[in-house]
Amino acid sequence: MEYSTIEELINLASENEMTVSEIVIQSEIEESEKSRDEVLKRMRETFEVMKEAVEEGKNKQEKSPSGLSGGDAHRLSNFDDFLGDNIYKKVMTYAVATSEVNASMGKIVAGPTAGSSGIVPAVLLAVGEKINADDEEIIKALFTASGLGMVVSKKATLAGAAGGCQAECGVGSAMAAGAAVELAGGKPEMVANAFALALKNLLGLVCDPVAGLVEVPCVKRNGFSASHALTAANMALAEVGSVIPADEVVEAMTQIGNLMPGSLKETAMGGLAATETGLKIAEELDE
Repeated sequence: MEYSTIEELINLASENEMTVSEIVIQSEIEESEKSRDEVLKRMRETFEVMKEAVEEGKNKQEKSPSGLSGGDAHRLSNFDDFLGDNIYKKVMTYAVATSEVNASMGKIVAGPTAGSSGIVPAVLLAVGEKINADDEEIIKALFTASGLGMVVSKKATLAGAAGGCQAECGVGSAMAAGAAVELAGGKPEMVANAFALALKNLLGLVCDPVAGLVEVPCVKRNGFSASHALTAANMALAEVGSVIPADEVVEAMTQIGNLMPGSLKETAMGGLAATETGLKIAEELDE
């Protein structure tokens, strides 16, 4: 069950009449030489950490050590949303919650990175609650996200320092979109379309952390990226396809990352970090 591209992953699932997650599980069993139970147990443990981070963040009102973040997930959770108690409110809340736990040096799952750690759990938990999926179904969807992310890690980059935030929040959103499609019962090709739709519409996203900290704009960016993933998943489930195939979107991301100046790749030398307020915050924190 070897694959090195998203196209190969999707073809394996379609040809074998399996889900994408099952192909990833089989591949992990072969590569790790562990039993199926051991592989699933590890993902269950990962999922528990994700759930705990969301719950901690939702209830956390304290500021982070820098004072730049904290309490926003609690505000979102208790906000009487004018659109009603919908899935978008949940996904924003859960994503910000995890990101705030990360900013406070709490325990999170860095998937695909610490700076984008809120997106995948937020989307899968919110979608799971919406469709009444059990933990085992969500855990399998996490394998789908993992398989998609693994391709990017091997073919491109997941580091903001190399590719900008398109490689972190962009890829995280794409992984979440693809996994959400499978969780909702979508076909393998829909998984690929969701991934491509999410990533291609976040291409060019820069990494410009104020004061070099993974807080501004990172925490709220997780909330926006998670919401973006829901939009991509909905489109794909409605059989809206991506004109540009997923693997080519990843290639485009790489090219854009190479063209992006160093000032916009996690150096805190450009973008929001270089604004008057951003520079003032950095100066105050240095003191």
